[in-house]
Amino acid sequence: MIGPRLRRVVALSAVGAAAGAVLVACGDDRSAIDYVIDARVSSYNANTVNGHADGSIMALSRVLPGFSIVGPDGQIIADRDVGTVTPKPGGAFTLRYEFTPAAAFSDGTPLACDDIVLAATALSGKTPGFDAATNAGYRNIATVDCKPGERGATVTFERGSDYSQWAALFGAGTLLPSRLVAKKAGVPNVVDPIRKGDKAAISKIAEAWNTGFALRPGTEIDEAAFPSSGPYKLSSYTVDGGLKLIANEKWWGVAPAAETVTVWPRGTNGKAALDGSKATVVDTEDLALGDSVAGRDAPSTPVNRTTLHDPAPLSVTQLMFASKGVAADPLVRRALASCMPRDTIARAYGASGQVWNLRTASPADPLGPALNVQYGRRFPRADVPRAKELLNQRLNDQGQRRANPTIRVGYLAPDTQSSGIVKQIANTCQSAGITVEDVSSPELTVTGLGKDFDVLLTSSGTFAAAGTASGLPDAFALYRGDPLNLSSFNDKQVSDAITGLAATTSASARLPLLRTVETAAWDALPSIPLFGTVRARESASVDGAVPGLGISGTGWNMDRWTVE
Repeated sequence: MIGPRLRRVVALSAVGAAAGAVLVACGDDRSAIDYVIDARVSSYNANTVNGHADGSIMALSRVLPGFSIVGPDGQIIADRDVGTVTPKPGGAFTLRYEFTPAAAFSDGTPLACDDIVLAATALSGKTPGFDAATNAGYRNIATVDCKPGERGATVTFERGSDYSQWAALFGAGTLLPSRLVAKKAGVPNVVDPIRKGDKAAISKIAEAWNTGFALRPGTEIDEAAFPSSGPYKLSSYTVDGGLKLIANEKWWGVAPAAETVTVWPRGTNGKAALDGSKATVVDTEDLALGDSVAGRDAPSTPVNRTTLHDPAPLSVTQLMFASKGVAADPLVRRALASCMPRDTIARAYGASGQVWNLRTASPADPLGPALNVQYGRRFPRADVPRAKELLNQRLNDQGQRRANPTIRVGYLAPDTQSSGIVKQIANTCQSAGITVEDVSSPELTVTGLGKDFDVLLTSSGTFAAAGTASGLPDAFALYRGDPLNLSSFNDKQVSDAITGLAATTSASARLPLLRTVETAAWDALPSIPLFGTVRARESASVDGAVPGLGISGTGWNMDRWTVE
């Protein structure tokens, strides 16, 4: 059944299709629409550890579409412009993928099973060398049957290894141009070396997949290097000009409503670009920017968010501990959890001012609110005496009390909210004997956890929009061995529970599994959830911009935006 909100989305899409292309004013090189985001677009590949954390998919979901897209409420919507996915009968779970006959990259190369094989191999975690952000779902695949150049593929899963969110596999951003990867690797195609297990060739393929799509402001955009398979393609990328997208004339579906959209990622002059913008969409944690676009005055005094009724978010702002260094000490983690004022922080920054106590269920999860209350007794507010007591238990080999710890907290700067959070923790925990240092940087990456900083402040593992309605793959941040598990948490019972969560959509089956995960995570503290993430999703003079609560952000239907 299509819900009311999805019906509204469909209606808006129809309006956008009927509107046709929006003309840019004569003599003005500005795009029809400016889209300001807090993602850092440093790669065309949104599937690497850093590409995922940066949130590149916010900008690229309509440049590199797949068999599905994350919709406005975090739901998985099939993208039949790209192709169809059909479950097949048989013993092991099997899916048949068929590309639309006209589906091709903007360089003329047809989308083919080679692209599916490359994605399945890179994301499976079974083939060394690939820097994938997560293996969730793809680790369950046993075989991908196809011949190079075929327009479809049969994907068979391991027996007894189901993935309930199979519709999300090979979605937006995952189908990179395998022909280009093969060329960079010096092989005729990616399928044959992968099928034969040619380690030398696969190593070159992995290197090309990992590093061959770097993007920075100032990067020369050559269509041969960044071919598009969606309604938009890259045109230029500069600090002052943003990431300019133009209509892809090779797109076989309904033409994008606006001929041009300029995306303003982190690191470009997005705020300055709003002066003179014809039409604007913003999706960012910068709430003041959202107020400005919406024509509201920003609050002159700190807001107590318990007086607000925020939309239930799909992502959770949390602290993730390194598995080595000072943060590897359980007593240090518990002491920091004890002294930090989670209630005060949530009132200032959290969705509806509520402390959130769960990592594997968001405030938008139907099971979330009731389960959140059950874990509300764990470190609810600052308890400095308890923190001191825990630190006093830290003894060296001679039985003497260890020196007070210094904990470095990292986040992607500049970020006013994150800066405020770290200051509150530092001010409170100083009384307990813990020194908290802000080591944020505009160049910070999540791979610095345990080296450049001891704790990572993030929203469900990313620096931008995050989350899906199912909570997957975010739950794999606690799955042992998964790249999303930045804290290297290792608990077989938890991993088994997450496997169970990935195999079911039943609320009655999910509830005990969520309890298993959260109980163990609170005991070991690989991370500390703080609050449901609040984001500004606003638009001005734009029709069809439907706020996207999930990882794709509001850009999920960018090709249907029109200027009022």
